[in-house]
Amino acid sequence: MLKRETIPAVGGTREVVAPTEQRRGRRIPTRYLVLGLLFIITAVNYADRSSLSITGSAVRADLGFSTVQLGYIFSAFSWAYVVAQLPGGMLLDRFGARRVYAASLALWTLVTAATSLVGLITTPVLVALSIVFGLRLLLGVFESPAFPGNARVSTMWFPTAERGRATAVFNSAQYFATVMFAPVMAWITNQFGWRWVFVLLGVLGFGLAVFWWRWLYPPRAHRRVNPAELDTIVSGGALVDLDTTKGENATRRTRLDRRMLARVFSTRPLWGVYVFQYAVNALTYFFITWFPIYLNKGRGLSLVHVGFVAALPALAAFIGGLVGGIVSDALLRRGRSLTAARKIPAAVGMLLATLIALSNFSDSTTVIVAILTVAFFGKGIGSLGWAITTDIAPTQAVSFVSSTMNAFGNIAGIVTPIVIGYLVSSTGSFDTALWFVSAHGLLAVVALIGMGAIRRIEFDMP
Repeated sequence: MLKRETIPAVGGTREVVAPTEQRRGRRIPTRYLVLGLLFIITAVNYADRSSLSITGSAVRADLGFSTVQLGYIFSAFSWAYVVAQLPGGMLLDRFGARRVYAASLALWTLVTAATSLVGLITTPVLVALSIVFGLRLLLGVFESPAFPGNARVSTMWFPTAERGRATAVFNSAQYFATVMFAPVMAWITNQFGWRWVFVLLGVLGFGLAVFWWRWLYPPRAHRRVNPAELDTIVSGGALVDLDTTKGENATRRTRLDRRMLARVFSTRPLWGVYVFQYAVNALTYFFITWFPIYLNKGRGLSLVHVGFVAALPALAAFIGGLVGGIVSDALLRRGRSLTAARKIPAAVGMLLATLIALSNFSDSTTVIVAILTVAFFGKGIGSLGWAITTDIAPTQAVSFVSSTMNAFGNIAGIVTPIVIGYLVSSTGSFDTALWFVSAHGLLAVVALIGMGAIRRIEFDMP
């Protein structure tokens, strides 16, 4: 964007043409601020999910829950989260990210804050159990639009050549949340009681919801976006008008009728990314469920050491996730096709994740932890499912496809812990379970091959 300016000159003044960005001085592009907001909200999202895991012992002692009852409470979120994915995606496609995401954030924050009130008035254990179980179900429902909303915002705001990094950043926030919020929540629980964890998360969430509503607009309508940045975003392939409903740039909203649904569920590339995300999440759920128990029961580490060691894979995955997005976009800028730029780091990362199986061939705890940390680093590199989804999802159903992918991916959160439990119970060791987890790295590679070329799927308007 060029602008004429009048400057002093010998004998008077003269006009020059100066770039707008140079005239204004250096400034952070608005899309990077949008990404920073997505990262913060996603970290809080995962802090809300994990809040009961951190405070669980204190909650159980205070409200009188048994270990089995607490286990049922933990499961409530995942069941509701998976079921609510498709309706959440439909709402995003129908009403846009700004409205749906703001409502989602406010509602899940309300549920989180309400948890602090359970048991303030003496109630029977089963009543308290039912209330907390119901709140966790609602948390799963209200958080369901979050990741598809992240993908939708990334599709609107980021050129194709930057989208790998963008999706990697918000996806890596889930690991960052563990590193940052877990110690804080544990400290608050120890010093002030478990209720204050939910109060703090409530205040933080409501503040973010208000800021999102007042600041986050589509690129063309955002007051901070200058013509130069808008041109970069548009020319780079971002769907900037995805949420625009008025004016000449308005995007026509397409109803997700039976014909559209049939086309979505009969498209091979989409099934490829669904299976890929399931395989990626199977590895994730091993690490956030059975991994600490494996270290404690299978390798004899004390609980103190388990707490420290379990953070290493999360940190490795966070770094790996950023590396994967950076490498993918770098390949694209160097002239590689979109298919190669996304699939090469994804395949390499998931092959690294299969190294989990090597743990069966060592008795050294140090070696095993090193292997698992490298494997989770690889899993982070390979976690490009969200980038691929934003690249291929049809315009008419961007959020529905993202939600469907997230639903399939999170089925792994139900299947993986159960299968591992049966394998460990029937064999008396984790050896077979580790082979099972490792095989999902290969499944992810097969899915990458099966999805074919990565390009935007175009459906005829009904």
